[in-house]
Amino acid sequence: MPDHDALVRTILTLAAERFGPAGATLQPGDDLYDALGIDSLQAMDLLTALEDRFDIEIPDYELQDVRTVASIARVVGERL
Repeated sequence: MPDHDALVRTILTLAAERFGPAGATLQPGDDLYDALGIDSLQAMDLLTALEDRFDIEIPDYELQDVRTVASIARVVGERL
């Protein structure tokens, strides 16, 4: 299982690939929606990429209040 910091780096890399310059400057504690100016559909695209990368499924209810890279890394880590 990757450690938390490795998961954060993976999420930041995927965000940079999907959201360009805004994703490249994202920090672990940043609110994804505010920092990237994305909507819920774009956030789901990022989460789908994470599920594919780690071959996991994350139920929607586990992500309802998840808004930061660090909190997404925690949820992903719990699934690995």
